[in-house]
Amino acid sequence: MQQERRYSDMTEQELWQEIAGLQEKARKAEQLGYVNEFAVLERKVQMARAYLLDPSQFKPEQVYEIEGAPGEYFKIDYINGVFAWGYRLGGSGKEEALPISLLGKLK
Repeated sequence: MQQERRYSDMTEQELWQEIAGLQEKARKAEQLGYVNEFAVLERKVQMARAYLLDPSQFKPEQVYEIEGAPGEYFKIDYINGVFAWGYRLGGSGKEEALPISLLGKLK
């Protein structure tokens, strides 16, 4: 059995191949009505995409729109690896971490 590699150890090309494979599995899960499996695979895609981005492009104290959640915004307190730690504006005020691939710059 082949051991899975960490996204942080993969090259850019390997990450793109992983994303393509995960998207194909997610498409099949969606077609078969496996909602939970589809959600897990979509999260894995977002994690792999986070490793293709440059964390230094995301700045503390900046507000970003959360992709896939129109009208929801996230203010970054700090960056740790490929995760932005902060809180949702208008939310409960609890600190949470989101992969940087879920953040879209406000226009």
